[in-house]
Amino acid sequence: MSNTLAVGVVEVPGRAWIAPMTGVSDLPFRRAASRLGAAYVATEMVACAEFSRGRPDVVRRAAVGEGLPLMVVQLVGRDPVHMAEGARLAARAGAQVIDLNFGCPAKEVTGGAMAGSALMREPDLAEALVAAAVDAVDVPVTVKMRLGWDESSKNAPEIAARAVARGARAITVHGRTRSQFYKGVADWSAVRAVKDEVAVPVIVNGDIVDAGSARLALEQSGADAVMVGRGVYGRPWVAAQIEAGLAGLDFVEPDAEARLAIALDHFRDSLNFYGDRLGLRIFRKHLASYVDNAPWPMQAEARRSARQALCREEEAIRVEHGLSALWRDPEKRLAA
Repeated sequence: MSNTLAVGVVEVPGRAWIAPMTGVSDLPFRRAASRLGAAYVATEMVACAEFSRGRPDVVRRAAVGEGLPLMVVQLVGRDPVHMAEGARLAARAGAQVIDLNFGCPAKEVTGGAMAGSALMREPDLAEALVAAAVDAVDVPVTVKMRLGWDESSKNAPEIAARAVARGARAITVHGRTRSQFYKGVADWSAVRAVKDEVAVPVIVNGDIVDAGSARLALEQSGADAVMVGRGVYGRPWVAAQIEAGLAGLDFVEPDAEARLAIALDHFRDSLNFYGDRLGLRIFRKHLASYVDNAPWPMQAEARRSARQALCREEEAIRVEHGLSALWRDPEKRLAA
């Protein structure tokens, strides 16, 4: 199996992709993962209506920056006019691939906004959104979806086929329905029905955390690539690790000092991008994940205490000192 996957005219040099994740895959995270070998890291979900109006926090989610081998912007919405405008703005900003979100299960997205995985219940509208984006831009448009809304309506093959007929160049399927949220286990085998239905690349998503789970997901789904979501929390090197495993190559996980350097570089990039105050607040989710995945043994209670103390810090320099002290002498947990 080739390591490169063609998405329209774009060649993605890897088959372990990192998913768009709200509150996680901002520009500093995408740069960190890219430095560590990730070939594909999508932006956070960008609401196309607010994006087209120039709302600052939404525009920031679509930020293009140096240090990215591939720029992928994910859009969410339910108005074809706004979707087309969002796609045009993303392409103008430098997006090389535009992904449409038909999979987010969050109530604030599927409820009042009636977007994300709510579109699995509206195939005609979903098709119209794909057509609007494809007609608006010259870059490849892809779609990320779930198996369906619930167990009685697993219509991913139908929506995938309609999306591809309208010009979508790849389909990602999370192996759960919207009603499952993240409960139970992802059904990778159910993704095979989508692969059988379309001739474009299919990417399987859900519960993929390492090379072993990636290999099983590919075998059961017949998919062309895997997409990693929550498995990258505190482990931005995981895509490269999976890539190596799928190729039968050895991968040496970053040791304690290397992980500390990764966390600190990521933290400093967050401060530079957002400013100290906002950067510190936004980084806390990553900070907690880095502590949770630290490579030294510690009692669960002590680790939790250290995480909470670090995430309460209001000064960037104290976070740096505390993280370094914790890493190098975990028994002390935090420097005074």
